[in-house]
Amino acid sequence: MIKKTKKLSLNFKILRIFLIPTILFSTPFFDNIQNAKAGLEFQWDSNTGFKRLKWFQKENTRRSRNTIYFFLRPYERATDLLKINLAIPKTFKSTLKNEKISFCKVKIGGFEDRTKCIEDIPADFEINTEESGLRSMDIYPYRPIPSNKDSYAIVLKVFNPKKSGLYQFHSYGQYKGESVSTYLGSWTIGID
Repeated sequence: MIKKTKKLSLNFKILRIFLIPTILFSTPFFDNIQNAKAGLEFQWDSNTGFKRLKWFQKENTRRSRNTIYFFLRPYERATDLLKINLAIPKTFKSTLKNEKISFCKVKIGGFEDRTKCIEDIPADFEINTEESGLRSMDIYPYRPIPSNKDSYAIVLKVFNPKKSGLYQFHSYGQYKGESVSTYLGSWTIGID
């Protein structure tokens, strides 16, 4: 009986020698679990009338300087666009200035290339703020945006808001020959 308890206590001492350092060594790695990037995107309105558009941002942390590209790819435009309206979420509290907004023909980056503007498209920008806190921006290009194989982007150079979260921007466009704007799609950007 004494041999069994000595053997059991020896096994427990050996287990303790290996178990305690393992726990102490692996504890700092549990701190980075919150920084894991998810592979899926959450959309508020995922019905059949909802169209998700592609976007790119250079910085996603709170209160940092950011450049956001809102892409309009060729198959997202039916005919020539005369006007683009960007509905800005009420919770996206960042100062928008006309000199920090641009519209350009863009080369969408990927694994090997960077996203960059190829050609600036001259346009007038009008920022609308309503009493209810809703904001929108109208973009009037000097020439209609053709429905060719080029991609275009609305580029915002802003400081990210103080609050982290998901922000959903909606876009509407007025096509050539029409008097009203139609829904083009939505972008959902995330701020950590």
